[in-house]
Amino acid sequence: MTTNRWRDVNLANWESRVPIHTGPGGYELDAFDDPAHLSSVVRYDVSRLGRLDGLDVVHLQCHIGTDTVGLARLGARRVTGLDFSPAALAAARALAVRAGAEVSFVESDLYDAVDTLGHDRFDLVYTGIGAICWLPDIARWAQVVADLLRPGGRLFMREGHPMLWAMSDPRPDGLLVVEFPYFETDGVNFSEPVTYAGEGRLAAPDIVHFNHGLAEIFNALWAAGLTITAFVEHREVPWNPLGEEMVASDTHDGEFVLARDKDRLPLTYTLQAVKPADAVAAAAV
Repeated sequence: MTTNRWRDVNLANWESRVPIHTGPGGYELDAFDDPAHLSSVVRYDVSRLGRLDGLDVVHLQCHIGTDTVGLARLGARRVTGLDFSPAALAAARALAVRAGAEVSFVESDLYDAVDTLGHDRFDLVYTGIGAICWLPDIARWAQVVADLLRPGGRLFMREGHPMLWAMSDPRPDGLLVVEFPYFETDGVNFSEPVTYAGEGRLAAPDIVHFNHGLAEIFNALWAAGLTITAFVEHREVPWNPLGEEMVASDTHDGEFVLARDKDRLPLTYTLQAVKPADAVAAAAV
């Protein structure tokens, strides 16, 4: 599949998700009327992410901005959300106005983020659940992150574990089966008529999904000049990917765990890395 083809397929899919994610049963947008509200994803992250007072933050692949608004509510000086979906960004801007959050939203492909935003612009690059699985080249992603960060800046990511992405759909016999690639490949084509939040069927159900093994991610960040400072694997994931094999977590609001023997499989991970303070600043494009 050509580069433009996977991009076009995935963009159509994400555009079609927006009216469902902002509609009945979707993201709880009215909760942001409470000025103290944070999305469940950001609430999970806070203990490791910490306060962001005075920092310039970019949220890559921000979708409709629920986590982006949460970052602004942690005290960041400036927050920028970047996404390739015009419909998602329109919803994100409306949410920011509703929430009274000062956030700038920018339309751009991830791989064009440095050309769009500039080198050495941010103290924190944040990327969340279900982001890098839409990108075919993890090394190129890591270089974008490194180029966006100022020397001394930090990457914070919590992401679906590559073992989770490699699992098959739920099976009647309850077995957890590895069916799809763990390592980076040319991508796997799926057709999913519904999405993880909201009601209704997607107008564009086709997607191209890319997995990246942990070593591939680590090596990409090291090659881009970043120093990995923390890595934690989690039993929780903030949606239900395995049907009856999952139950709501009794310790983390909005998260799900395996119903049986939850220690069998890591579902997400948190990774943090820094750009060395003595790194030579990249020349502006």
